[in-house]
Amino acid sequence: MMENDLPLLQGAELAALADRVATHWQLAVAFVLIAGLLDGIDGRIARLLHGESRFGAELDSLADAISFGVSPALILYLWSLSSLPRFGWIAALMLAVFAALRLARFNANIDADDQPHKSAGFLTGVPAPAGAGLALLPIFLWFWTEQPALRSPYIVAPWTVLAALLMVSSVATWSWSSLRLRRNIRFEALALVVIVAAAAVTAPWHTVSALSFGYLLALPFSIASYARVKRLRASGIPAQGAPVPPSA
Repeated sequence: MMENDLPLLQGAELAALADRVATHWQLAVAFVLIAGLLDGIDGRIARLLHGESRFGAELDSLADAISFGVSPALILYLWSLSSLPRFGWIAALMLAVFAALRLARFNANIDADDQPHKSAGFLTGVPAPAGAGLALLPIFLWFWTEQPALRSPYIVAPWTVLAALLMVSSVATWSWSSLRLRRNIRFEALALVVIVAAAAVTAPWHTVSALSFGYLLALPFSIASYARVKRLRASGIPAQGAPVPPSA
């Protein structure tokens, strides 16, 4: 094959991919959500099997960059942002690149001792899976309501940029892996998980929309919670009920 034919072949492959995604929006988004569920359990499975390694951590981040950066960016671009050829492309590129930067920052600091957020049981910035979920919120709502306005690039582009910026921001967000439930509420927590799972099966787009809104509304509370922990630490008083610092 001639070298000059390679760009044509790559362009044809991209066009075929775009056509396939454009006719299966819900399936494409569902795969991103499935990737998010798998990302939540892969670390626990590795620890259970005593299979943790630095190589695995790096490979996990590479997979996350594709699943929660490149894939949502491609979906949003083909679904809406392509109507704004310049700014739409920039917004999609920001989502993909900033997701990779957020993961690179996490990997670079994974062995660092001085991590105020992590030592208090918080993350720095919105994690990549949650960022992808926030970025895809307009399409979740579109699946739910079928409102054409939700597909407007003038809505989707700024929202995509906001989600990208939240991933690389320095805001303190709760680390769910560090939460330790009290014994007296574990049954209620399990019941809540069952209810959410049932809702996700019966009304998936309603459920993920509600979860995305809930996460967004929780951000100010996580920031305020970290500020409280920080003040108590500065005064030498242990924070009551502060999350246990997460493992790597």
